[in-house]
Amino acid sequence: MPYETAEEKEAAEGVGGYARPMPQSWLDRQKVEVAKRVAAADVVISTALIPGRAAPVLITEEMVKSMKPGSVIVDIAAGKGPDGKGGNCPLSVADQTVVAHGVTVVGETNLAALVGADASQLYARNVLDFLKLVLGKDGTFSVPMDDDIVAACLMTQGGEVKRK
Repeated sequence: MPYETAEEKEAAEGVGGYARPMPQSWLDRQKVEVAKRVAAADVVISTALIPGRAAPVLITEEMVKSMKPGSVIVDIAAGKGPDGKGGNCPLSVADQTVVAHGVTVVGETNLAALVGADASQLYARNVLDFLKLVLGKDGTFSVPMDDDIVAACLMTQGGEVKRK
């Protein structure tokens, strides 16, 4: 979402990698855009949490109703909504997978424990191999642009956005 005010931009910067509450004007614009994308999506993964607060509702029941039957929502914030219910979607149920309006809503709160050991090991190996591309044996960091993998992963460089 583009920022329309300095207040919106300042709030979006957050602290320590966590989101902060945004002004209502920004939230209203976001809701319209999210609704469009949710209706067109087959899978939605939501992860929004603000430390010390209930998870913000980003996917309303009306948005779920707009989704195609068989679509899936994975709500990483399940169980962290108001009163410990819901999450980024109020239809989420902590540690359960439910079907609402033809949409499967996954509310598992410990997804890492559900991933197979082989998948976890494969992911870890991929991360390690990538780090070997950008870290020298002495621990120095470099970006070898002649490496196709590194070049494809580079998002910004020198203040310039390389990928959107």
